[in-house]
Amino acid sequence: MTSLFSERLIAQIKQKQSIICVGLDPRIRGKSSIPEFLLSQVNDNYNDAIWEFNRRIIDATIPFTPIYKPQIAFYEKYNALDALKKTIAYIREKGALALLDAKRNDIGSTSAAYAHNVFEFLEADAVTVNSYFGIDGVQPFLNYVPKGKGVIILLKTSNPSSGEFQDLFALDLPEISADITEFQVKNVTVVRNFIHMARLMKKWSQSPTIMHVEQPIGKNGFTSLGGVVGATYPTQLKAIRAEAPHNFILIPGYGAQGGKAEDIIQGVNDQGLGAIVSASRSINFAYQSSTYKNQFSEEDFDKAAGQAAKDMRDDIRTALESAGKWKL
Repeated sequence: MTSLFSERLIAQIKQKQSIICVGLDPRIRGKSSIPEFLLSQVNDNYNDAIWEFNRRIIDATIPFTPIYKPQIAFYEKYNALDALKKTIAYIREKGALALLDAKRNDIGSTSAAYAHNVFEFLEADAVTVNSYFGIDGVQPFLNYVPKGKGVIILLKTSNPSSGEFQDLFALDLPEISADITEFQVKNVTVVRNFIHMARLMKKWSQSPTIMHVEQPIGKNGFTSLGGVVGATYPTQLKAIRAEAPHNFILIPGYGAQGGKAEDIIQGVNDQGLGAIVSASRSINFAYQSSTYKNQFSEEDFDKAAGQAAKDMRDDIRTALESAGKWKL
């Protein structure tokens, strides 16, 4: 039987003593971008430049990185899906996992087409999904769980305007006609939308029928359906962790978006498991940052990324150790 995604992820975390996730978000020219000398070497062939950039970043960061997260938008922007496919294959060849950040979803049949592309053509190990379509849009991705794939759904995202919908309060009254769009009630319990979504995640992830595996919770206590919660919202992260103790949480927002190591303490259990913390720009383009630019030249962009990944791993481990939450 193919191992669950959660089990493969935990094996990588324990092997590397790390919960970091390196995003691979290539940018061409401008602030935070691929070095110009790489573009010159391939005559501005974006596919080739992105592939070479990613390959060197992966080689430099692999000792510290259980899982990588290429964001598909940047590959689509530069017509570089060939580079994306090569990148995913290379990540897997090096023994790590590839999480495609695509935030896909639609009605069932279209969702099934998205899932086929992600898992059959691109061969990613996991994918981010917009869960606010409900289970019929998420199910086609979950159909791949028996094949060792993972699904990470949106709960509380790291962007500043996420609260416009995710922070609203939900009232579950199924007996009320769908024709009624607004009414007033008193003395009722309501929860925020992101909490309601976390509860749905928990419900879906523990259902053998939905997950298509007899034991959805793996031997280390986690399922292959997880959620996204930004490091920029530590209070919400704590609440979601309490709601869903058996679901991995992808925590974006560390580094360039302002998230700090101490902000993610509530995302893990007492052993240090349950979260992966992602950073993209602060690692990909570390050679341009004030922290590393005097130590590494443009030609050594990969070495700068490797040092930034190591520093991120150590920063997070130190914070978790101080909180008594690192026992791997």
